[in-house]
Amino acid sequence: MTEEKTKSQFKLWRLYLVLLLMSLCVVAIGWKVSVLHILDRDFLQGQGDARTIRIVSLVANRGLITDRNGEPLAVSTPVQSIWVNPGEIAGEQESIALLARELELNPEALASTITNYSSREFLYVKRRLPPAEAERVLGLDIEGVYSQQEYQRFYPQGEVTAHLIGFSNVDDVGQEGLELTYDAWLRGIPGRRQVMQDRRGHIIEELNTIQTAQPGKSLELSIDFRLQNIAYRELKEEFITRRAKAASIVVLDVDTGEVLAMANQPSYNPHNKANMTDFSVLRNRAITDVFEPGSTVKAFTIAAALESGLYTPGTIIETSPGWMMVSGNEVKDLFNYGTLTTTGVITKSSNIGSSKIALDIGAEPIRDVLERVGFGTVLGTGFPGERSGVLPNPRRWGRHPTATFSFGYGLSATALQLAQAYSVLADDGIRKPVSLLKLDQSQLNALRRDQVMSTEIASSVRTMLGTVVDANRGGSALEANIPFYSVAGKTGTAHVVGEQGYEENLHNSLFVGMAPASDPKIVIVVIVNEPKGEEHYGGQVAAPVFSRVATGAMRILNISPDDIPEEQTMELSSL
Repeated sequence: MTEEKTKSQFKLWRLYLVLLLMSLCVVAIGWKVSVLHILDRDFLQGQGDARTIRIVSLVANRGLITDRNGEPLAVSTPVQSIWVNPGEIAGEQESIALLARELELNPEALASTITNYSSREFLYVKRRLPPAEAERVLGLDIEGVYSQQEYQRFYPQGEVTAHLIGFSNVDDVGQEGLELTYDAWLRGIPGRRQVMQDRRGHIIEELNTIQTAQPGKSLELSIDFRLQNIAYRELKEEFITRRAKAASIVVLDVDTGEVLAMANQPSYNPHNKANMTDFSVLRNRAITDVFEPGSTVKAFTIAAALESGLYTPGTIIETSPGWMMVSGNEVKDLFNYGTLTTTGVITKSSNIGSSKIALDIGAEPIRDVLERVGFGTVLGTGFPGERSGVLPNPRRWGRHPTATFSFGYGLSATALQLAQAYSVLADDGIRKPVSLLKLDQSQLNALRRDQVMSTEIASSVRTMLGTVVDANRGGSALEANIPFYSVAGKTGTAHVVGEQGYEENLHNSLFVGMAPASDPKIVIVVIVNEPKGEEHYGGQVAAPVFSRVATGAMRILNISPDDIPEEQTMELSSL
């Protein structure tokens, strides 16, 4: 009886022990669950979020660049870039080969790159694909392959505006031209959003936007694309015809100082630079390249002569026999022009006439005029590589440097500087800053206008420049004329400096003109560097380009004719 009772108690004790252990387990589990849910909740939730919730950047759209009339010159379009997680796809040779074939890449090279970056979680494979092509790649459902939205810069006008606009790189950062100058202005501010991802990185849910992407600001240029297109086309035609080394053209608004057109040759396609070998084609030569302006400087030599009070437009200057020796060096004209007036020195572009004036008044007054109209100073456009040119100090010069200085040797300038200088003559002696951006009314009202030359002298020089295109006066640039409009301008033909000094058979051909001459609205500078063939004078090579571009400009800018022949005027009045 006692033995049975003992066995019964033992069984009961064992049952209690099991129940106790089970209760302790329940208590322990409950305690642990309580700890996880209460004490460790924030930590565990953070750890879970770190594995599933990500902060994804939102790409900002780069600002639009337009011409003064809203014509788009640089726009950003959405594209997709393919990237991989090397840790997920490394070793998957078939998948890598399939991906490479679809993206037209080398399979071995792609596999090697993925292996080398296997410790990373992100690797671009191919960027800036059209959305449809990216969707086709993602449709292969290859593990570890993803896409990311970006923006690609597109230049609708291509090479016509390439030198002015420049371009941005694959990361949408400006590299050349105004894209570089105003990169901070054009570049937007990326945004951020919070998303939930699965273990493969796929976005399951967009939780919220932390910061909205702010697009870049737009940039409105001063150029008129209609005029830019004409200037580019005419310059390119002459560049090809003359088999020249290079060429530049600038069209400047006289009233505002805005650049209405600027083009160079040779140009380039901003969308296709992969096979480019000559990077000199990237230069905006009109702003970055300097040259000796040759006889175009004679207009300012004459201005200095008039300012001295020793000369008037009718002062007689003897240039016979067409040459003279200055300090053992020969100065000569193209022909023997005989007796000329001060005006005739401009009309015939006489080196002897300008030399005699310079030797009479000295080089310093000429330099003073050149400095006042903008030579030797940076124009302040902010364009990358902008040059100031060289305006030397002539205080210790001899007679020969003084003589050659008067007709454009011994100094250097850019095409844009030359355009600004002639705009001073066109605007009655007023110098204004030049601008590559369109100026609004408030900016125009606050525009700095410096009277650097008297109105009378600027007007007199402008009248003299009108004889250069006058057939009745024997002008040297008859091909610069445009129908129904008066023109004033000056030719220039400068020898090019080579290894052994000035090259006898290499020239830069120039023409600077303004129209209408009675009330100039535009100044155009045309430079053709080292044209080939028998013709190389500015009146033969550069003046015709001026004429064609100015003719189009008069129409585009709706400028009224000021030189209608009398018989046609009578016909119009009788209608």
